[in-house]
Amino acid sequence: MKKLKYLKVASFIFCLLGLFFLSSDLGAQIIPQGNKAPNPMDSALNSPNPFEQAEFMNLHSQLRIAGFLTVLTLLPFVLVMMTSFTRLTIVLHFLRQALATQQVPSNQIIVGLSFILTGFVMHPVITDINENALTPYFNNTFKESPEVRMGLKSEDSMLMERAWQPLRLFMLHHTREKDMQLFLDLGKVELPVVAWEDVTDAPEERGTGSAYDLSAIPWYCLTPAFVLSELRTAFMMGFLLFLPFLVIDMIIASILMSMGMMMLPPVMISMPFKLLLFILIDGWRLIIQQLVNGFYPMG
Repeated sequence: MKKLKYLKVASFIFCLLGLFFLSSDLGAQIIPQGNKAPNPMDSALNSPNPFEQAEFMNLHSQLRIAGFLTVLTLLPFVLVMMTSFTRLTIVLHFLRQALATQQVPSNQIIVGLSFILTGFVMHPVITDINENALTPYFNNTFKESPEVRMGLKSEDSMLMERAWQPLRLFMLHHTREKDMQLFLDLGKVELPVVAWEDVTDAPEERGTGSAYDLSAIPWYCLTPAFVLSELRTAFMMGFLLFLPFLVIDMIIASILMSMGMMMLPPVMISMPFKLLLFILIDGWRLIIQQLVNGFYPMG
């Protein structure tokens, strides 16, 4: 009887162990659990690519890239409207028309020469922007500035402010007061008045009175005023270029009329004399010298 009792107890324990193993390992193999879809954030954070981990869902970096691409699309506008490119191109086109050489030099040569001279004239401005705006921005130096640390300004706003400052000074120096006042009146912009002591730091230049704060001029008034001043200056230089060649045309035309050669176009005869005069006086050197000297000194 005792042996039968022990056998029943042993069989009962064996059944319990069998049910336990079947419910854990064997049951898991027979009835596998469904696979869960991975979380996008977990998959990005567990990605072997460190750049994907750092830039995942970084909206600020994406907006920076979009802003950088937008600035690149505005570079032609900045080149034409805010530099010396406008004056240089117009004067060189007037020179070609005064020489009556048709398409010589070609438009590509005139635009290329204007672009090179623009880089030469704007080199101090470009250097200032690179040293005080671009280099600190790419080196993350703006993070240590008090304005950024206190949350008053962002790094992008610091970049735009420092890049605009030398370009604004260049445009202000070459803008007529009448043109600036015209767009200030059209835009109904009133400049604040500051004391003369706050305008200059030189003791010998200080005096009594007040002056307008030119730093408060908005860009939408400064840019068209600068372009208008450049157009006026370029047309004045073009008129002065036309005068000597116009005298040659009148002399050749009067000579042909006196000789009775009215059917012969005066341009055909005057153009070689124009080219000869232009070569003898070294015209290209003089024109480029006067164009570049028209932008110096900047201050």
